Amino acid sequence: MIIAIDGPAASGKGTLARRLAAHFGLPHLDTGLLYRATALALIDAGRRLDDEAAAEAAARGLALTDFDESRLRGREMGEAASLVAVMPRVRAALVEAQRAFAARPDGAVLDGRDIGTVIAPQADVKIFVTASPETRAQRRALELARRGEPVDYAAILDDVRKRDARDAGRAVAPLLAAADAATLDTSALDIEGAFAAALAIVERARKP
Repeated sequence: MIIAIDGPAASGKGTLARRLAAHFGLPHLDTGLLYRATALALIDAGRRLDDEAAAEAAARGLALTDFDESRLRGREMGEAASLVAVMPRVRAALVEAQRAFAARPDGAVLDGRDIGTVIAPQADVKIFVTASPETRAQRRALELARRGEPVDYAAILDDVRKRDARDAGRAVAPLLAAADAATLDTSALDIEGAFAAALAIVERARKP
């Protein structure tokens, strides 16, 4: 069973993907980490984030696991990842690896922004997770605060809106729900409520 979970930043898709993967005993890939890791590799090498040739080389040199998430989860890396993710050559470099992960014999759970539309259009279950920009900005602020990072809600909300515009407007694989995806709005749901709703979507899709 392949479960594809897409959605904008801080919608809760990553948490739901991890919970569903654990529930069904499937491997999980947070595809957003691939773009964050690519951006981090450029930063560590002292290269510009708009250097597409260097970004492509960094993307091709990545493993799909064993990331140092403590360095990848911050707001700065999210912004950097959004910049490299618009590059067609970077995306092409990572698509094949993501598709191979999705094609594992027992299935997999992948979350990102183009899983159901580009990476695994054949997925058995597609969920598009969303929430209002204000809700997502608040979640991001709480996440940063828990890590001890400075929090500026207005700036975070502005970043969320800018990133949404970039992701939806990019020429290659823009952020959008697959035609056959179930939409799950988590604005008014806590983690348990969102998981219960997502699990119900999966169980409905599994019924013959």
